[in-house]
Amino acid sequence: MKIGLRILLGYFLIVGLAAWFLLNVFMEQVKPGVRSTLEDTLVDTSQLLASLVAPDLKAGTLAQSPVAERMQDYARHGVDVNINGVRKRTLDYRITITDRHGIVLFDSSGRDVGRDYSRWNDVYLTLQGKYGARSTRSRPDDEMSTVMHVAAPIRDGNEVIGVLTVAKPNASVQAFVERSQRKILQRGAILLLLSLLIGLAFAWWLHHALGKLMHYIGDVEAGRKVALPALGKNEIGTLGRALEAMRTRLEGKEYVEQLMHTLAHELKSPIAAIQASAELLQEDMPPAERRQFLASILEQNARQRQLIDKLLALVRVEKQQRLDHPERIALAPLLAQVAQDAAATLAARGVRLQLQAEEGSVAGDALLLRQALGNLLDNAAGFAPPGSCIDLTARRQGSQVEIAVRDRGAGIPAYALERVFERFYSLPRPSAGKSTGLGLPFVREVASLHGGTVEVLNHAQGGACARLCLPLA
Repeated sequence: MKIGLRILLGYFLIVGLAAWFLLNVFMEQVKPGVRSTLEDTLVDTSQLLASLVAPDLKAGTLAQSPVAERMQDYARHGVDVNINGVRKRTLDYRITITDRHGIVLFDSSGRDVGRDYSRWNDVYLTLQGKYGARSTRSRPDDEMSTVMHVAAPIRDGNEVIGVLTVAKPNASVQAFVERSQRKILQRGAILLLLSLLIGLAFAWWLHHALGKLMHYIGDVEAGRKVALPALGKNEIGTLGRALEAMRTRLEGKEYVEQLMHTLAHELKSPIAAIQASAELLQEDMPPAERRQFLASILEQNARQRQLIDKLLALVRVEKQQRLDHPERIALAPLLAQVAQDAAATLAARGVRLQLQAEEGSVAGDALLLRQALGNLLDNAAGFAPPGSCIDLTARRQGSQVEIAVRDRGAGIPAYALERVFERFYSLPRPSAGKSTGLGLPFVREVASLHGGTVEVLNHAQGGACARLCLPLA
């Protein structure tokens, strides 16, 4: 078997196995992913409806409840919508309400009013104060007939007085599962086809170059006069030129002498260089060169120390699973302290800081948050042009607070947006080289410890913006 074909088969085998593995994983994850999304939606719906019918169930007026009437009316309606290429014509929710004993008081389908649902997992577990959910086949012999049921407790204060269950057939989302799987298979087939074409092109190129070289070697072996073909500036070309040089040497009577001379010459140069370097190191260096070497050593040592300190800090926060003693931290004083910590750095770089913080508090570790915000501010200062302004703001957004740090620099290149949180990944700063690449991973770990999130993106009006979202205390 020729080497080109071997390389092609090996390459395609590796690509094919990798593609098969990935496609198999993706195909297996589509259905549970869609069903998990469906369950999440059912949880929200059941909790909302349970809170709406609680007053009527408590008063014993569920039969005359306007909410129950609207849920009953909902089941009679149909729709005709197109969801990403999938036509939906029916409303598939089925809603049942049971009392504290599991007896069905309301059924939007009108089938099971009065039946005992107390042994079904959704009702049984919810009445015990647990999360109640089940997936049951409507036809025992049909796997595609499963219906997902998610229940929510109907409460009177802390007492569970009933259960509301929202059910939806899994078949209603099967079209989305099949569409996703079909697209995965299509993309996988395209990937394999492109891989095959790339492999064929590479194998053809390798076969063509090796064919010319082998033809040249055959002519040389046969004693014919032939010139070395154009093989390009690559390994094959280098090999061909080496063979041509060897051929030239072999053809002369002076081959042995030339070979020995070449070996002696090649060995003399490194030996002479080693000896000269050793002799120079034994002598005293001029003060200017000594200072230059010392400055370089100190600079590299400082960078290594900074790298070690940041790496140790990141390791500590990564090992920390939770905050042991969270404290209530006011936002305005925290941001003021962060601004004070960075004042000297900002002044040295000629950058102004504009601080704006709304009233509010978060629960957590003040030192960790101070270090995390300091890292974000240091990043912004490193990329901010001299004389520009950095915004440090804290705004309440519902149950969270968003702390944003924005600079007026060149922004983040598109290729780096998804990699800024990787360890040791950093971009060169205008006024210095690359940083350690550990600051943003530290911020991400601190945000996770506090139940929040962090993102870094380009601002619509220019520059980069880091947003740290934390839950309010």
